[in-house]
Amino acid sequence: MTTQTIDVPSGVAPGVAQNNLFFAWFAGSLASCGAVTFTNPVEVVKTRLQLQGELAKATPGVERAYHNVAQAFWAIGKNEGLRGLQKGLGPGYMYQIMLNGTRLGFYEPVKNALYTGATGSTSRGQAPIMALNVAAGGLCGVAGAALGSPFFLVKTRMQSASKFAAVGHQHNYTSSIDGLRRIWQAGGIRGLYRGMDAAMMRAGAGSAVQLATYDHFKSYISRTLAHRGLTDNSVYTHFLASMGTGFFVCLAMNPFDVVSTRMYNQKTVNGQGALYRNPFQCFYKTVASEGVLSLYKGFLAHYLRLGPHTILMFVFVEQIKALGAQYF
Repeated sequence: MTTQTIDVPSGVAPGVAQNNLFFAWFAGSLASCGAVTFTNPVEVVKTRLQLQGELAKATPGVERAYHNVAQAFWAIGKNEGLRGLQKGLGPGYMYQIMLNGTRLGFYEPVKNALYTGATGSTSRGQAPIMALNVAAGGLCGVAGAALGSPFFLVKTRMQSASKFAAVGHQHNYTSSIDGLRRIWQAGGIRGLYRGMDAAMMRAGAGSAVQLATYDHFKSYISRTLAHRGLTDNSVYTHFLASMGTGFFVCLAMNPFDVVSTRMYNQKTVNGQGALYRNPFQCFYKTVASEGVLSLYKGFLAHYLRLGPHTILMFVFVEQIKALGAQYF
């Protein structure tokens, strides 16, 4: 089996580029923006599926605009075109830079600090310690979500907007700038960071699982299948590790994703959410009105977005880091 790798020349000190915090942030930002370009249409589908039937008990015979992922994708594409499928891509880029630039850029330094505190040495050369990896991923995810929250807010509201089949409250922003301006005028800094608590819960859960399980899968594959060419630097190793990671992230993250989508998209009245005061009330009201399974609305769309996004992001970031080590 022939695998594609990018080898670091022996004359280059290992990790010169990879240990540079700015380069790690740049690699994470560039890789995640590349990934979201391809996965944003499924994010639009997921957002609308999660908002459809909000706080309404299922009623037999009531026709819904979106029945499943394939039908929703087709309906949006047919009625709104490519622009409809790529709604929210602009603020999506900014959110990826804030979230994944922070997550992937600071993950290794935070992880090494935790390993040093717990074992006396960094993680390099040690067997992965899952609890420390989870803690590092969660901390970085929460920080990234806090920084990127205003862009996630605008992205969600732009993706839910539709003249063909409206779901949730319709904010009707004409652009990212228009959305940020109108939110600022209505609520100031507090308005821009509305729903941040839900986003931090979402990103903390997702990041803890994503970064920790990716580390674990990659380490396991490279240890057990190195004789077949699946080394730490192999694209195939990164691909397989990302496939496994995507499923577990989606499983842990979907309930928080539903809540954050609804918290962000709700109408505000006198500076307060019209439907939910906080994420916990959103959890309660959603389950009480729609049942426990409502927390997994849009699960397939979520995985179809998250799986490829995880694969593309980690494959891109690993290759960017390898190129950085080779040329810088």
